[in-house]
Amino acid sequence: MVRQAKAQRILSHDQIWVALDRLAERAGLSPSGLAKRAGLDPTTFNRSKRVTPDGRERWPSTESIAKALAATGASLDTFASLIGDEAGDARSVPLLGFALAGTSGAFDESGFPAGKGWTETALPTAEDPNTFALQMSSDALAPVYRDGDVMLISPGAPIRKGDRVVVKTRAGEVAVATLTRRTAKALDLQPLVTSQTGRTIAASEVAWVARIVWVSQ
Repeated sequence: MVRQAKAQRILSHDQIWVALDRLAERAGLSPSGLAKRAGLDPTTFNRSKRVTPDGRERWPSTESIAKALAATGASLDTFASLIGDEAGDARSVPLLGFALAGTSGAFDESGFPAGKGWTETALPTAEDPNTFALQMSSDALAPVYRDGDVMLISPGAPIRKGDRVVVKTRAGEVAVATLTRRTAKALDLQPLVTSQTGRTIAASEVAWVARIVWVSQ
């Protein structure tokens, strides 16, 4: 009885559902979006499904939780860390659709979010307070990044050879690539799509470059 009571305190109905909500937020998704990505009925994690019409608590199945973890690339330990009164290491960061990243006014001269069109999403905290997120709106970078994936980008993170980066040119182009070399005069980039050849961008043409520190997939 003591062991059973302890389990009830650790894993309450509300805590499990809150953890699923937080898991969805970390992936930049709504509860229904998480269910769809997991291959489940879109209403599986909806709030209306958490209590039956006669008031009984309805728990998510272990299968649905397992599919949600697989869909977000999260471990059971990560899910456990989302259970409780605190949201783990998640915080809100500015979020913009990748297709809008090249529009005028989306960023200031330092490469920080500016202007309209930005929303917020809960994603893992980075040390850089200027961290922001871009969400893919197509499969143009598949199979590396797909439609719906969210990239967490840190303007202040150090950039090294082999890092995946987002580069914005002074002409307004926004590119995602792997940095192969960086000098005072140019950036050498390898596109994520293997069919495309490497390119070099003169340093004078670069508005800003920032490292991708995390991706929800």
